[in-house]
Amino acid sequence: MDETRLIKPLLDKDYPIISHGDGIYLYDTNGKKYLDGSSGAITASIGHGVPEIIDEMERQAKKISFVYRSQFTSEPAERLASKLSDLAKGKYGGYWSFFVNSGSEATETAMKIAIQYWQEKGIKGKNKILSRWMSYHGITIGALSMSGHSARRARFVSLLEDYPTISPPYCFRCPYNASYPSCNHMCAFELEQAINRIGEEHIAAFIAEPIIGAAGGAIVPPAGYYQVIKKICEKHNIIFIADEVMTGIGRTGKMFALEHWDTNADIIALGKGMSAGYTPIAATLVSEKVMEPIKAGSKLIMSGHTYSANPQSAAVALAVLEFIEKNSLVEAAEKNGEYLLLKLQDLQRKYPIIGEVRGKGMMCGIELVSDMITKFPFKKELDVTGLLVSIAQSNGLLLYPAAAGIAGVGGDAILVAPPLTTTTSQIDELIHLLDKTLSDIDKELQVTGVTIA
Repeated sequence: MDETRLIKPLLDKDYPIISHGDGIYLYDTNGKKYLDGSSGAITASIGHGVPEIIDEMERQAKKISFVYRSQFTSEPAERLASKLSDLAKGKYGGYWSFFVNSGSEATETAMKIAIQYWQEKGIKGKNKILSRWMSYHGITIGALSMSGHSARRARFVSLLEDYPTISPPYCFRCPYNASYPSCNHMCAFELEQAINRIGEEHIAAFIAEPIIGAAGGAIVPPAGYYQVIKKICEKHNIIFIADEVMTGIGRTGKMFALEHWDTNADIIALGKGMSAGYTPIAATLVSEKVMEPIKAGSKLIMSGHTYSANPQSAAVALAVLEFIEKNSLVEAAEKNGEYLLLKLQDLQRKYPIIGEVRGKGMMCGIELVSDMITKFPFKKELDVTGLLVSIAQSNGLLLYPAAAGIAGVGGDAILVAPPLTTTTSQIDELIHLLDKTLSDIDKELQVTGVTIA
């Protein structure tokens, strides 16, 4: 294309034009093949071009694609809400679904519902949301206010609330210079300190990604962490919101990542893998506990989106969930994820640039360091993450850039998160391409005079 009017991530960058996808592979219009090692943006969890999903899209389109939610409900939306309630059922006996279009909308809706919950109970002062530094909950103003992602906040700081309050459960760079289990979950108990400082009468909710994604490169909290968090929330009458936009629907080897910690959230935000990229849809799942005062009070959730609960997207999401269950992809993600992690750890032993490999299921992260002993990150201006992602794409491997490292100093990480349908032989292919990429970046850094210790 000689001229474009499309606003792309970088305006002066030439992007290849996609032609088609097949399984875990993508092909551009020049015929180049790419292994989708990040499921796009940790989204295309069942791969590309799945016939069952395409057939359902056509079936639903022949019936009705859009109705406005204040005028009609639809069978696909009702069935999808029922299905999600069954999948997420915990101690509260089920969840209600508010359907939106993106993860940012889902987390912002979760924030609004948490505040409304207290208002419906006659408690007007609980309006503040607490969150962690090194987190990302979305790009809308409310969602970005909850995000502890310094780079993404920077341009809009004057518009944002100061919701990020506590340290992340970042064992590789423990803020207390401690180690698990002797640390006794100090980073979790930091939440209680924050509550005591601010006053629980002001706090509506605490939000966290069960496994930190874009802001941390698959940071996995230690065992027992979320049990402590949930107890603190219950003790201080604070709603616990789980941001499962990236981790939910089988990605980590459980239907919901919070299951790894045997913990239930009061509100759950979903997106990405919910439709596996076949249509824009996301959801805010609200427990019976949170719905009760709203049902008894205003009977209205104060949120609305034109495309919310449209039957086309709901039908596609249902078909994706059925495909995941029919093909046992949650179990496959757990089993093949263990294999992927082992293979990445083999690369860690080969390349000093890899400081840590971490993750669960088919959501793994690699943190890059300039010195594996001190764990010191590369300088920001080197943009090692961007360089690695670019070299990988030229080698036919798609990876997802992530943040990590020391706040204010720098840090680099990537997410390796192929579709849940990826086989062990395809994981071997991914590792081969990543091995080549790491070798290439090693040479590239040496050319620029960077020494890796």
